[in-house]
Parts: sequence; C-alpha cells; structure tokens
Amino acid sequence: MPEVIINGARIGEGSPCYVIAEIGINHNGDIDIARRLVDVAAIAGCQAVKFQKRTLEIVYGEAELARPRESPFGKTNGDLKRGLEFGLGQYWEMQRYCRDKSMTWFASCWDERSVDFIEQFNPPAYKIASACLTDEKLLAHHRRTGRPLIMSTGMSTTEQVDRAVEQLGTENLVLLHTTSAYPAKLEDLNLRMIPKLAERYGVPVGYSGHEVGLATSLAAVAMGACMVERHITLDRAMWGSDQAASVEPQGLMKLVRDIRAVERALGDGVKTVSSDEVPIMNKLRRVA
Repeated sequence: MPEVIINGARIGEGSPCYVIAEIGINHNGDIDIARRLVDVAAIAGCQAVKFQKRTLEIVYGEAELARPRESPFGKTNGDLKRGLEFGLGQYWEMQRYCRDKSMTWFASCWDERSVDFIEQFNPPAYKIASACLTDEKLLAHHRRTGRPLIMSTGMSTTEQVDRAVEQLGTENLVLLHTTSAYPAKLEDLNLRMIPKLAERYGVPVGYSGHEVGLATSLAAVAMGACMVERHITLDRAMWGSDQAASVEPQGLMKLVRDIRAVERALGDGVKTVSSDEVPIMNKLRRVA
C-alpha cells in the first residue's frame, strides 16, 4: 500500500492515524473563534485543521443567494454565506496562527477559483468534499496543483468513485469513507467499506465522521482507517448548521487519546505468547 506524505507526516498502513480537526465554517465568521478552535486541535494532539473555501457566486448562483433565510448575518442565504466566508486577511492570520501552533492547515475548495485562492498559501494538501466528487473540471484543477489530495466519498456510488479516482490518479491520493448526513445515523455508516475501498483502489483510506459520538471513529481505526476527520466546535449548542454533528474540546481530546490506545492494541496479527503471559501460563497450565 503506498504512503502519502503531508507536511512531513506519513499517511498509510503502519503509520500513526492522521487526525484532522475540521473547523469548516464552525468559526461562524469570527477569527477569534477560529483561533480558539486551532488551540483546541493543538491541545488534543491533532495533526491538522481544515477550513472550507467557496466562491459564492460560482457555487450557489444568484437565485440561491437571494433566497430568504434568516440568520445573524441578515435576511438572505447570501447574507449567511458571505458572513461565514473568510477572506484574504483572515486566511493570512490563520496561516500565521497555525504556524505559531505548529499546526498544519489546508482547505476543501468547492470551485476552481477557490483552489487558486488557497494556492497562494502553499498548502500541503487539498481536501475534496463529497459534494464535489462528480465535478470533473474541479477534480482536474485540483490534480494540476500536484499536491496530495484527500477525497471524501459520501453520497456517491462505486461507479462515481471509480470515475473520480481515475481522474485524480492513485498517486498522492487518500480516500475517506463518509456518510454525508448531519448528523449521520449509526446504521448508515457502513464502516465495512473502509477495507473494501483500500482493496479496490490500493490507496490509503480513512474515515470522515458526521455522527454523534466517538465510538464509531475508533471502530474505523480498528478497521484500518489511516486518517480520521471530525468536525470540531467549542459548543454543540452554538448557532450553525454543522455544530450539532461536531465534537467538543473534551471529546476531541478523548478521541485522539483513544485512537492512540487502539493503535497500540491492534498489534501485528501474529499469534505469540507475550512476556506477561509466561508466568501466568506456568502457574495455571497443567499441560505444556
């Protein structure tokens, strides 16, 4: 199985699980909240934080932006989307702050112009959202950057994933098994897809979770996920569409701690007698 290297970290079988704290738009347009979320990720021991970048007029169109929608930012959907979108100055501040915290950051870009925007920050990777998996022009634009790519596979058929992987190539690609519901029902997670994706495409496979709770992310690691991505929030009761399916600070610390415990417990799959078992064996076993 090939490895993918992001900012010096190896992602693949035999390497520690790479944990991404998805800030997304949970900063609610507030740079101070974004900084606090970076702090949360750093304290928990995550390897990276991730944001979302959109060119609103391209992604949504005039009619969708003009649609009535009440929010703290105004009375239309456009007011909401513009309020949640970071601009150039805010991203430079995030670049500076993440470097101060020794935290890798990158973004999921929902259109070609957003890829070009993020390129000026020399990101170590890009994330491709499940919603963009069928956008062949956007996939090609990502591939032309030559950077490692992480692609979620939610709301997609096997045939659609096949076409996307063919377009991106398997070099420097990580796939994330995903169920695109917020929050996702446990019975819809289908974690058995993790080893199947690895077998089918021959690339590192991880898990992007949108469910409530942590147990399923740990199960994903036990099933071979080499990367785990979870949305994070300061408080699940905060305003915002992604907050309820996000992990709070204490939960994130527990998640990273328990991922490392699962990794230690998995072993190498070779049946042996451990050194701690020998005195117990000698004491309790009548027949050698």
